[in-house]
Amino acid sequence: MNILWDFDGTLFDTYPAYTRTFSKVLGERVHPSDIYKQLKISFTHAINYYQLTEAQLEEMARMNKHDVSLDDFKPFPHVEQILTFADKNVIMTHKSRKGVLDILNHYGWTDYFADIVTIDDGFPRKPHTASYEYLHEKHKLNMAIGDRELDLLPAKEIGLVTCMFQGQSDVADYHLDSYEDFFNIDFVKVASRLK
Repeated sequence: MNILWDFDGTLFDTYPAYTRTFSKVLGERVHPSDIYKQLKISFTHAINYYQLTEAQLEEMARMNKHDVSLDDFKPFPHVEQILTFADKNVIMTHKSRKGVLDILNHYGWTDYFADIVTIDDGFPRKPHTASYEYLHEKHKLNMAIGDRELDLLPAKEIGLVTCMFQGQSDVADYHLDSYEDFFNIDFVKVASRLK
């Protein structure tokens, strides 16, 4: 079983920390639950949706650097069991390589991943398939797990089994509210979809 993972909101619960930062910048005029909802679409979407100025973006960057700790980015419960179960794990994220490695190193999880593609690698943004095709050709993937439809669309297009974490989508072959339920999936069926 070779799995492609999204990072934010899939492996690590990073949205609460980012929601707090957005909330401090935007003030009381926007409810944190609304910010969270926009962040779940994408970080870029939230920036555009709230029409953040350069000054606000600089303030957020400063807060993320000084006020947010790596301990604020918690791995989701039971996800480590899946990482140890999989034959191979890879990550495709729009996060920076440094940001990903800082968090993985903090939790001692770097060795779980055979490959990591980040925004720094220059691939087109999801839902373009280029980064997924690259990882699939290199690692013969079976499944992609993400928390947004955006994470699953390119996986579906290249023939991978898709799994939505804490969300609903017609694109997903499987839906998980908790990683505890991962082992209820029919892995023989998943393995048979390997291209």
